[in-house]
Amino acid sequence: MKYLQIGLIALVAFLHIYFLILEMFYWTKPKGLKTFGLTKEFAEASKTLAANQGLYNGFLAAGLIWSILNKNFTYQIAIFFLICVIIAGIFGAYSTKKIRLFYIQSVPAIIALILTLLNTNNY
Repeated sequence: MKYLQIGLIALVAFLHIYFLILEMFYWTKPKGLKTFGLTKEFAEASKTLAANQGLYNGFLAAGLIWSILNKNFTYQIAIFFLICVIIAGIFGAYSTKKIRLFYIQSVPAIIALILTLLNTNNY
């Protein structure tokens, strides 16, 4: 169970690294425009905000990776960053009115959080 838990946390971290890449480097490129459903004009006007958003996704990924790489897998760190990811996904889905954002960002983190909470007695 611990390996499944760590695998899901790693998946959430890698998703956020992917979001970082999309938002910081592909926002104004065809891949970013298609992924986020943007016009070229809007993407150009908002690229600084998107880069900032991408950086925050990188911090979430870094925290999750830190929790895994810690010598004695620290579930408290994982719980904190998973909750941050869940809240970010809920707010993102609410503020953009795109429910799929919730499923892509929050649902994997919710599953990883549940597994982590169920496993906290094993440490």
